[in-house]
Order: sequence, then structure tokens, then C-alpha cells
Amino acid sequence: MDLALTAVITALLVGVIAGFLIYLRSALTSRRQQAAREAAEQQIRRADARSKEILLEAKEEGIKTRTAAEADVRAERQEIQRHERRVEQREESLEKRSGALDETNRGLERLQTQLETERTEFEELRKTETARIEEISQRETERLEEISGLSANDARQMQMSRAEEAIQFDLARRYRDAEAEAREHAEGQARNILAGAIQRLASDVVSDSSVSSVPLPNDDMKGRLIGREGRNIRAIEAATGVDLIIDETPEAVTISCFDPIRREVARIALGTLIQDGRIHPARVEEQVAKARLEVDAVVQKAGEEAVFEANVKGLHPELVKIVGRLKFRYSYGENVLRHSVEVGLLAGMIAAEIGANVERARVAGFLHDIGKALTHEVEGPHAEIGADLVLKYNVSDQIADPIRQHHDSEMTTPEAFIVAAADAISAARPGARRDTLERYVQRMQELEDAARGFEGVERCFAIQAGREVRVMVQPDVVDDAACAVLARDITNRIESTLSYPGQIKVVVIRESRSVEVAR
Repeated sequence: MDLALTAVITALLVGVIAGFLIYLRSALTSRRQQAAREAAEQQIRRADARSKEILLEAKEEGIKTRTAAEADVRAERQEIQRHERRVEQREESLEKRSGALDETNRGLERLQTQLETERTEFEELRKTETARIEEISQRETERLEEISGLSANDARQMQMSRAEEAIQFDLARRYRDAEAEAREHAEGQARNILAGAIQRLASDVVSDSSVSSVPLPNDDMKGRLIGREGRNIRAIEAATGVDLIIDETPEAVTISCFDPIRREVARIALGTLIQDGRIHPARVEEQVAKARLEVDAVVQKAGEEAVFEANVKGLHPELVKIVGRLKFRYSYGENVLRHSVEVGLLAGMIAAEIGANVERARVAGFLHDIGKALTHEVEGPHAEIGADLVLKYNVSDQIADPIRQHHDSEMTTPEAFIVAAADAISAARPGARRDTLERYVQRMQELEDAARGFEGVERCFAIQAGREVRVMVQPDVVDDAACAVLARDITNRIESTLSYPGQIKVVVIRESRSVEVAR
């Protein structure tokens, strides 16, 4: 409606302006005054007619708009009324449901009260019937006792004794049959498993003696090795802890020592000295130190190769190094490193056959003799030393227990039995072990241990096949007067604790050394 009125007003203004212009033009031009007046009147008539048409259209548009608005209002009112009716219906439905629930609750309360009453009556009836049944049972028991001449306890005991005898007999028979069958089956299966493992692993037997031979370029080198008044040979023996034998053997010297690591260090150092030709005490000490480093490298490499061969993963690097020391360790003449690799592989094979943990058995078998690498340094059985050692480097108890128990009569895990069996198989190979050499090595170790237990002792070497013990003492702890006392104490301990043929010479060596460097 506003738009229509605006259009009407606009049209009126346009007509008025047009008429005014026409009037001005007619005033200026006299000749055309009449024509202009007629044209103006015509324009005015047209404007009036147009304004009337615009007013009529505006009125029609206003009527249409009002009609549409009224229709929308009616529709909205009808929709609101429908919503109100639905809400009223829902409220009526909820009121009906609430009333029904109230009625249901009242019914449940009545049922609960009724059930409580019936339960009370049932309990009273049960107690009455139980008492009556017990009374009847008592009378029947008394009648049976009168008839049988036995009390109820005696009859019950007699029946239980007969049942136990029958059950025990049946169990004993079944146990005997099962045990015989299991023993027959287990023995055959065990033989097959062990035979298969032995056939699959056919390793070489590596044995060792307590001597090594070093070739010489000529016999004149023997004199240079001995040195003036024997100082060179004494320096070599003191630095390495071996017994250097220079006899009539042409162009060769013999290194004798129960400890294979010492013997290897002496062999490497002696070979370097012979090749260089410069042999004197200072040079001997230098080459012995280099030989020890070289042996350490050999030990590391041997440990890594053994771990790879045995297929053992995740070992601590220090354990690998300790395992490598077994390359120079022999038990009853058998190389302990080769023995450890063999036991690890055998244990893994046996575990796979019987369904045990293969990885755990292989690792425990590989490390079962690792304690032998430290028997010179730590007191106790090698099994206990090995178990404590692997636990120190975060190896699990499931592996440490078989190591600790592989020589025990009581074993707690299947892996312990497997490791013990694999150890016995490896040791039982023809020519694998020599008991005489092992007893000799043990006697040498006991001799050194007896002298090593005193305060101030730095190093101790058993030489001359156990006929002499050389003890190096710390000069700041043991003075010259105490050396004689220490030699006497060591002799007394050897005499009281060890059994040996002949006699043993104890030599205590105290050396004071002052070193300065001129610059």
C-alpha cells in the first residue's frame, strides 16, 4: 500500500510540473498559446487518468496483500490449535499411565507382603519337617545299631575303610601300569631324541696340553733368551707367570703353564722378542703388555664368533667378552668354549623335540660353564659363579636357574634337565676329556689360591709343574722383613691344606721401582 501511495504522489507531482512548464511556454509564445493550452489540458487529462489507474492498482495490491496476510494468520492459528490439542492428548495419556503404574506398584506391594508371609510359613514348615526327619532317622539308626551290633560311627568307618582299600588297590594297579608304559615309552623316545641330537651335531673334539713350543731361528737365540746371569729368562717368567724350559731340543723352547691365557701371552711376546732380536727386561715387559692386549682382542673375537655360531641373541657385550675367555680354558683337556657352543646347540635340539622353550634352553646351555672363566678370580663352584654372573647382566631367572642347577641332583625346570643332558652328551664324546690333565690344572690352581690369600700379595704364579711358587708383593705394603714372614706363612698354609708329592719352593719377590723422565 505504501508503494501504491508513493506512485500516486509521484504521478501527481509529475503532472503538476508538466502543466507548469506548459503554462510557462504558452506565456512566452503568444502564437502557440492556444495549442500549448490544449496540449497542457490533454497532458493533464492523461496524468489524471494515469493517476487514477495507479490508485486503483495500489488499492488492488493492498487488498491482495491484506488477504494473504489474513490467510497466513489463520493458518498459524490453526497450527497452534492443533499443537495444543496434541499436547492435551499427551498429558491425558501420561495421567492415565501414571495411574496405571500406581496401581501396579500397589499390586506388587501386596504380592511382596504375601510372599513374605508364605516364606515365613515355609521356613516354619521346613524346620518342623527337618526335625521330624531327624527324629525318624535317629530311630532308624538306633534300630540298625541294635540289629547290626555296631554304632553308626563304626559302620561308617568300616564302609570308608573298605572303599579306601578298594580305591587304593585300583589306583596302585593303574599307577603301576601307567608307570611301566610311560617308562617304556619315555626311554625309547629319550634314546631317539638323544641319538638324533648327537647325529645332527657332529662337532670336532679339541683338546689341549699344558705346554707350547716356540721355534727359534738358531740355537744362539737360547743364550740371548737366558741373558746375562739369567736375567732375561727371569724377567720373562716373572712378567708372564709361565715356566720357560730351554733344554737340548734343537732350535725350540718350551713354555709350560697350566693357565692357557698366560701361556698364549708368553708365546706371543716371546715370538715378538725373537723376531725383533732386542731382548732385555724392559723390552720383555713392553712386549708382554702388548701381547696381553692382543690376547684381549682374540678373546673378544672368539666370544663374538661363538655367540654367532650358537645363535644366541641379546647378550650383554661384557658377557660376550667373558665367553671369549673360555677359548683359552680347558676342562679335563676339553676346550670349554667349543664345549659351550656344542651344549647350547644340543640343548636347543632336545628342547625342540620335547616341546620345551628352545631359546631358553639354547642360551642356558651356551652359558652353563661361563663361571669357569672366573674360577681363578671368584671363589665357589663354577655353576654358582655363572648363575650369579648372568643375573648381574640382566639375564632372566629362567636362564640362570638351569645354569645353577645343571650339576645338582634336584632340578626345578625342564631346561635344567635338558642342559644337564646336553652337558653329559658333550663330555661323553670319545677323546673329549682327560682326567689326568684336569687334576693337574686343579692342583696348580689350588697352589696359587693358597698363596694369593695373604695381604699385600699382588700376583702369584705356580711354575716348575707345581714345584715352585713365585709371589709378587706390593712394595708399599710388604717390606723386606715381612717378606720372610710371608714366605713362612705361605709355606705353612700349603703344608696344612694341600696334598702334594715332594717339596714346593716358595719365592717372595719384592721390587721397588722409581721412574723419572728427562725432558
